[in-house]
Amino acid sequence: MSPDATRDARRGVEQADEAPFVLPSSDDPIVGASTEVIGGPPGRWARVGTGWLTPIRALVALATVSYLVGYVLDWSCRSEGWASPQRYEHLCYTDIAPLYGLRGFAEGLIPYIQPMADGTHLEYPVLTGAFMWIAAVFTKPLAALASIDAGTVFFDVNVALLFVVFLAVVIATALTVRRRPWDAAMVALAPTMILGATINWDLLPLAFIGFALVAWARRHPFAAGILLGLATAAKFYPVLLLGGFLLLSLRSGKWRAFGALIGGTAVAWLAVNIPFAVANLDGWSWFYRFSQQRGEDFGSIWFGLSQADIARVPPEMLNNLATGLFAVLCVGIAILVLAAKRRPRLAAVLFLIVAAFVLTNKVYSPQYSLWLIPLAVMARPRWSSFLVWQAGEVVYFVAIWWFLAGYGIDDASALGGPQYALAILVRVLTTVYLVVIVVQDMLSPEFDPVRTDGNPEDEDDPGGGVYDHAPDRFTLRRS
Repeated sequence: MSPDATRDARRGVEQADEAPFVLPSSDDPIVGASTEVIGGPPGRWARVGTGWLTPIRALVALATVSYLVGYVLDWSCRSEGWASPQRYEHLCYTDIAPLYGLRGFAEGLIPYIQPMADGTHLEYPVLTGAFMWIAAVFTKPLAALASIDAGTVFFDVNVALLFVVFLAVVIATALTVRRRPWDAAMVALAPTMILGATINWDLLPLAFIGFALVAWARRHPFAAGILLGLATAAKFYPVLLLGGFLLLSLRSGKWRAFGALIGGTAVAWLAVNIPFAVANLDGWSWFYRFSQQRGEDFGSIWFGLSQADIARVPPEMLNNLATGLFAVLCVGIAILVLAAKRRPRLAAVLFLIVAAFVLTNKVYSPQYSLWLIPLAVMARPRWSSFLVWQAGEVVYFVAIWWFLAGYGIDDASALGGPQYALAILVRVLTTVYLVVIVVQDMLSPEFDPVRTDGNPEDEDDPGGGVYDHAPDRFTLRRS
């Protein structure tokens, strides 16, 4: 980086540090209207973000309360040992408790190294598997000490560990754009975050992605790559985010930073995966083979089509069809990024890529909503559009459990296939709605809340790192 560029970057950081926080009560119409019950938005003399109750501490408190609410909502299942169909009827299903016994943790097996009794291996990427194994190590002595079911203890241990991860997700969102820490309240209080944070281990990659974006925003691309590589070692989809960085690097010409990001991602992913691949290639590769061979599954548009008796995609065609549709959407995103009159913000591009992936994927588990929440918040920090999308996700959350309550059995009280297909359609349409809003912000930057928050110094892409205020080097726009 040249001395002038370094000086400009330092000046930008100093200005961001000195600039006041954007207050949701003044910036967001929904929040502003809700403050009327306590006297309206803070006035010009209010001391916001000073003293002991800083935004980060307030966000940690909000996140703690919402996480505890989610745990309380799971209590009926926990007290009954996740019996079926009650775990579906009470909307408190989790993968965590049953997998303690079903994936060899109760026998003390080491994931990927030792196969289970049927010869199969753990169907999760290795960093998530390591997290599960660490929780299992704590479970046995605690279960013996408490004299309660080991699966329940395994759930509680994971809930405790994932709480720390959840706080990391919220804090990372708050830190990415210095002037907008309060946007992270949307992450902390998101309805599907409360309902689905402990269904599976999806918070883990979110934390790594979150701090990767913080590192990128602070212009540390190699560190961002390390964190993104760890995210990909915990769940495969984060590797898709590299496509967003590629498009913005193509438009801005920031290839050195992009190269550092790629290098860091590769180093971290290889460092985590190579030891397991060398120790047992079959065990390590099981996740990738399982994903490739998986057919249409719950929540996907493909499953919805079959449940509505509209169409059933043959398994041998599904991979190509789902991948092809995703590729088509990615081409559309690329054209949008390179042809927009103003370079789109990083968070918005990443949101579109993950949204395209979950819309076309072979499966959509209810916790997949978590993948989109932080990116949606940073792409479009407005409660109105966010809550419309979340309402669709909540409809789907209820529908899948009530559908599974009678799946494979004759239960007239359970949700039928056509009704479940309708819930899938509602989820898809509300996701598309949010996508359309984000695309509108890209095409008409004057509608982008981040670019119109009243701070002229940060009106470009305050979370974009080297992309912020970078001139265009390549576009598809006509002169």
